[in-house]
Amino acid sequence: MLWSGEPGRNKCNKDKMIARALTIAGSDSGGGAGIEADLKTFSAFDVYGMVAITSITAQNTVEVAEIFDLPPSMVRKQIECVADDIGVDSAKTGMLSNEKIIKEVAQTLKKYDFPVVVDPVMISKSGAYLLRQDAIDSFIKYILPISYVITPNKHEAERLSNIKIRNKNDAKKAAKEIIKLGANAVVIKGGHIGRGATDLLYYEGKFIEYKGRRIKGCTHGTGCSFSAAITANLAKGHDLKEAVKIAKDFISKAIEYGVKVGHGYCPVNPTIWVAMPAEKWRMYEELKIALEKLLKKEIVDFIPEVGMNFAYALPNAKKIEDVLAIEGRIVKAGKKARAGEIKFGASSHLARAILKVMEYDENVRAVMNIRYDENIINEINKRKSFVVSYYNRMEEPEEIKKKEGGTVPWGIKRAIERIKKVPDIIYHKGDIGKEPMILIFGKNPTDVLKKFEVLAKII
Repeated sequence: MLWSGEPGRNKCNKDKMIARALTIAGSDSGGGAGIEADLKTFSAFDVYGMVAITSITAQNTVEVAEIFDLPPSMVRKQIECVADDIGVDSAKTGMLSNEKIIKEVAQTLKKYDFPVVVDPVMISKSGAYLLRQDAIDSFIKYILPISYVITPNKHEAERLSNIKIRNKNDAKKAAKEIIKLGANAVVIKGGHIGRGATDLLYYEGKFIEYKGRRIKGCTHGTGCSFSAAITANLAKGHDLKEAVKIAKDFISKAIEYGVKVGHGYCPVNPTIWVAMPAEKWRMYEELKIALEKLLKKEIVDFIPEVGMNFAYALPNAKKIEDVLAIEGRIVKAGKKARAGEIKFGASSHLARAILKVMEYDENVRAVMNIRYDENIINEINKRKSFVVSYYNRMEEPEEIKKKEGGTVPWGIKRAIERIKKVPDIIYHKGDIGKEPMILIFGKNPTDVLKKFEVLAKII
């Protein structure tokens, strides 16, 4: 039956404590797509995940080496076992492989009353057919009529609609044709359409656009994880428009922070949805402890006129908002120092410095600035306590000076390329109206603080 009820309300268990989602799909031995990606996604949204495996694949990031389809009766039995006992709030289909499995899944799902998200998995990233060519017509005939929403990419939408998609208008035409085949709603993913990455939802006779930017990152498992995110949020009670919106944000982060494994198409990272907030809190606590220790020391003489700061970047940080720092900086308050609140995006200066350093060494994620003192630099060089480099702001090209925020990245690059590696300390002697400065780099705030303590003892 075509589900049309209220999201997140399954008559099997009205008093449930956790949302439940079922994925009916193939297993990816590489862990990046299929059942494995779906379960990771369900867990990221705190949804209880269940499976009905349709096929077992021997695959990695490079190829799908072999496919073994399970008997259709076994696929049916898996669905019935979990639905009849645990209950299902929403389900999704992925790899259905052949005509017999398609018919069995469709017939079985008709017995239940929950929304079905259909990811029309046809071809893998490596080019292997995951839905046999002779089964596509059966997929259209049996699966689309039971789908609450279908999530094709450009190529899948073209095959389903027989319309060549070159732009947004073509995508709208294709969506209307796909709806005629029986789906309640369709999301045409925009990853292969135009320059951006705008997804298009056609639902209840209206189009809704979910805009996004094209992200360079890992893409294996994108479709699986996106459709699983919609499924999870339908299970939690969100309506379709909200579920797609959340899934769009989710998959953008999963691509950007993909897992760089293998030699081919690296997989997206569904767990980043929960790992990122956890890492942000851990970073906050680590920087807070380091700052408290710093403020207990006699540091007034190390504070520049513009103030001192302490920054810590997220793994894979790309922008200023990914860098934790002290709002209002560390400033002199008589013979003591005081600091503002610790927030992300609080220091554009140190953020630009650490972001540039991370382009050369992603393990170096923390930095502190202190007042320039020639005695410090001379003593460090004499003792060879740290690796030191510098840049000369007098050499800065005019086009860089005119570019907002361009000086620091330019200077860091010059300093690193001067010695062919990331140093512990980078300094510059200033310029007209620009205060000279010393930057201390480390893997984390504790590492930076230890290096600062060594400098303080030298003085």
